[in-house]
Amino acid sequence: MHLKTPFRFFNYFYKYLGYRIPVFFSLSFLVGLLDGIGLALFIPLLKLVSEENNTASKGGFITDVVVDFLNVNPTLLNILILILFFFSLKGLVKFFEGYLRVVYQQYFMRQIRMSNIDLLNELDFKEFAKTDAGKIQNTFSGEVNRVNTAFRFYFKSFQYGTLVLVYVIIAFLADPVFSLIVILGGLSTILLFKSLYIRTKYFSKKFTGRSHLYEGLLMQKIYFFKYLKTTGLNIFFGKKLKKNIMEMEKDQLRIGIVDSLLNALREPLVIVVVLFAIYLQVNFFGQDLTLILLSLVLLYRALSFFMGMQEQWNMFLGYSGSLYNMEEFTEELQRAKEQFEGKPFLGFKNALELKRVNFSYGKTEVLRNINLKIQRNETVAFIGESGSGKTTLMNIISGLLIPSGGIYTIDGTAITTLDLYSFRKKIGYIPQDPPVFSDSIFNNVTFWKDKTEENIERFQTALKQAALKEFVDGLPEKEETYLGNTGISLSGGQKQRISIARELFKEIDILLMDEATSALDSETENIIKENIKILKGTVTIILIAHRLSTVKYADRIYMLKEGEVISSGTYNELLQNSESFRRLVALQKV
Repeated sequence: MHLKTPFRFFNYFYKYLGYRIPVFFSLSFLVGLLDGIGLALFIPLLKLVSEENNTASKGGFITDVVVDFLNVNPTLLNILILILFFFSLKGLVKFFEGYLRVVYQQYFMRQIRMSNIDLLNELDFKEFAKTDAGKIQNTFSGEVNRVNTAFRFYFKSFQYGTLVLVYVIIAFLADPVFSLIVILGGLSTILLFKSLYIRTKYFSKKFTGRSHLYEGLLMQKIYFFKYLKTTGLNIFFGKKLKKNIMEMEKDQLRIGIVDSLLNALREPLVIVVVLFAIYLQVNFFGQDLTLILLSLVLLYRALSFFMGMQEQWNMFLGYSGSLYNMEEFTEELQRAKEQFEGKPFLGFKNALELKRVNFSYGKTEVLRNINLKIQRNETVAFIGESGSGKTTLMNIISGLLIPSGGIYTIDGTAITTLDLYSFRKKIGYIPQDPPVFSDSIFNNVTFWKDKTEENIERFQTALKQAALKEFVDGLPEKEETYLGNTGISLSGGQKQRISIARELFKEIDILLMDEATSALDSETENIIKENIKILKGTVTIILIAHRLSTVKYADRIYMLKEGEVISSGTYNELLQNSESFRRLVALQKV
């Protein structure tokens, strides 16, 4: 859905708020109605001042209806009480309206945030790989806040529009001719503002695009901080960020200039329209100025709110680029949802098997005719040069990628018929650069579980299995030791072992290790290999490794080349039967 008109924007908000929108507008209408009636009651009050007796004629259609309906004698005291009543009631309704606006705004933002988090959770991994990370970051942070501001300006403009409608109706009932002149004069100002609206919308979209770029650059600045600092490129990269900031400021300045222009024109235009209407009414229609007093007061209010409505609308357009982006972003996430929902995965019991599996990214074939079978609690390794398809094969096994062709089954059940979420909960994954969260060791390993006796016991067991217990016990704050940004204070081996402990704490069935030892020194690599030997036979382990010493004790090794399995067997079997494997062993001096 493309948002092209005010009603399309309305539909977007209605999708999240539903019945709350008409409730809000009804209260706005009621505020205007009570205010208009209160103002109309000043006419008989003015007549009382000009008359000697203490009772006045009622003074116009609106006041006649109100006084007759309430069966009130139009004395000075009664009129004053009525005015106080209507303005007090207006204040009460206005408070309730303001309260609901805050509640609805919070509800709206909560719905946007939570629905998009759910969609991000369901985002297909293949589609995620093609998504702009800066856009995701900016949409979930800055753009959400800008949509919140757009919401406020949008409904403020409609609230002002509702008040304009109420005041115009009451004024028209009091003096149709004068009201019509003012209305036509007010509507003519729309032509003046139209070009300003177009400029604001244009710069809003540009600002949103630059914000995506800024967030992407900032993420890279943080992620590659060590590299940029070491190589001296941080200054150059910082200049890129500064240039983007300057461009964003230019767009904001242009939007601000238009807002200032609208604000400056607001009152002079109101006065011009009102004075022109008075001149016509007195000189061409022969109307007594005192008789148009009520219409003048009401229409001045109407025009003020009308100009305010246009100002609020322009401010809304200044943030409308974020609404377009949010709508587009949500649609992208919905289109890229994982499509497979099936029966729950209750645990890995026998074997997983790939038969004639192929996989392609677009037109690029990555894997072809893969046939393999992995038994429960078996340790299997994938080896091969870079680009041979090892990581893609592991991603298929984990359910992150679905084969383009062939069959992938787990215990005889096709992956496409399983609930992938329940399947992945039974998978542990340790990449080359494992994630370490900015929190305590306990929370990193348990993934923020409560500190119950059971969880503490499982935590201690996981530390022992990952050869971490001695390290953690030697720290002053032990398991409550805070790990900095991405575990910056830890060695590569310590990061790997924390990652292993986390996966073991989960009580997994399958452990995936993607180049888990390639970036480690020999001593740390030996510790991780010992971890693998300890775990062997207790959990299904699937390794990707360049170092053959890591896979020496695997039950089966699959050697890949250009997306195909060219040989498989135990370490000794491959030494005897595969020339390619023997060359690798010789090169690495295993």
